[in-house]
Amino acid sequence: MAQEYYVVIERDEDGLYIGEVPFLQACYAQGRTLDELLAHMREVISLCIEDRPSAEEPPEFVGVHKVTL
Repeated sequence: MAQEYYVVIERDEDGLYIGEVPFLQACYAQGRTLDELLAHMREVISLCIEDRPSAEEPPEFVGVHKVTL
């Protein structure tokens, strides 16, 4: 069964896309394009979930909010 994971994506000062799966500890990747980043994220997610229990479900994604101070 296919499992979905949410990837938070930012762009760094050099223009690289940085992705993180908050649900999976230390699950990060980068790429010069979004397509490259997502290909790398698929590889990294596969590695990150190898040792996780299969019954563990990711939490429900609610959203991202910008807070201005």
